[in-house]
Amino acid sequence: MSDQSPRFRPVLDTFPPYKPGKVPVAVSGEAYKLSANESPYGPLPSVLKAIGEAGADVNRYPDNGAGALTEAIAERFGVPVDHVAVGPGSVGVLKQVMEAVSAPGSEIVYAWRSFEAYPGLADLAGATSVTVPLLDETHDLAALAAAITPRTRLILVCNPNNPTGTVVRERELIEFLDRVPSDCLVVLDEAYHEYVRDPDVPDGLNLYRDRRNVAVLRTFSKAYGLAGLRVGFLIGHPPVAEAVRKTMLTFSVNSVAQAAAIASLQAEDELLQRVETVVAERIRVAAALRKDGWTVPETEANFVWLRLGEHTPQFVRAWCDAAGISVRPYGVEGARISLGTRVANDALLAVANAFPHRT
Repeated sequence: MSDQSPRFRPVLDTFPPYKPGKVPVAVSGEAYKLSANESPYGPLPSVLKAIGEAGADVNRYPDNGAGALTEAIAERFGVPVDHVAVGPGSVGVLKQVMEAVSAPGSEIVYAWRSFEAYPGLADLAGATSVTVPLLDETHDLAALAAAITPRTRLILVCNPNNPTGTVVRERELIEFLDRVPSDCLVVLDEAYHEYVRDPDVPDGLNLYRDRRNVAVLRTFSKAYGLAGLRVGFLIGHPPVAEAVRKTMLTFSVNSVAQAAAIASLQAEDELLQRVETVVAERIRVAAALRKDGWTVPETEANFVWLRLGEHTPQFVRAWCDAAGISVRPYGVEGARISLGTRVANDALLAVANAFPHRT
């Protein structure tokens, strides 16, 4: 038998796999997961009912085109059906986007730090990442525009940005879009759109309508509380949506997920009341942290960002983990802390208040 191993793509050796939010270990009977930007609330009763009913038919393949879900999304957001493409979470749809636009030598431009899945997805799609440093914890749109070359095929604007929670506002975003060549796709990653309360932050769906090279990415994972079922969608003009549908893995949005997403849209008013609770906690937690001497960027998402620098590992491991709280560390840059229930948030605030190294 030969001792030679099968050959794989070299790119697999160059980046670590995606690490999901850490599950906390209970201390004194309590554990709080604030590491994955999940909703702290489970599905509404009407959504649970839809999940149960759909579960009775899981011996059958789902609708590969997700026709009923696509129609429900189109109706809810007032767009034509052929402007909608779905996938397994917004990260799954983004993978489809990258596979649709990438070719040898192509470039994907995005801010850094931003959503940590961007580099790996770009590498797997065979594209070259061009990263532009954040400016005051948010996108430097002038620098992003300057980074565009004839090889640029895709630009990602995460708004609100993950992990900092900061936003770009309408005037500056429009000025940026006016500078982007018409043959370069811009995806506005709006996974946290439902949490935005700043009136100057644009709804990407109002911008895409007159721009054929702009598409909007949304998800049911965050505000809709369906992270475990994996449903995301893109809204763009027909050539964009069609290309994204072509790269979808067969049956990747399962029948239970489709039913739950439709039911969630039908219960949206009730769901968004829960979002208001999270927003209120965001305001409270950020204010408490600032009162304790922390520097907290203005966030429009369901999390806060602490740039702890070299103290990040100590804060996460020796303080948060020890208190049964999981948060998301980013090396020696900082920590992203999701908003949970009031009890969970109070536990986090107690740790932050006692931590000796403010930022």
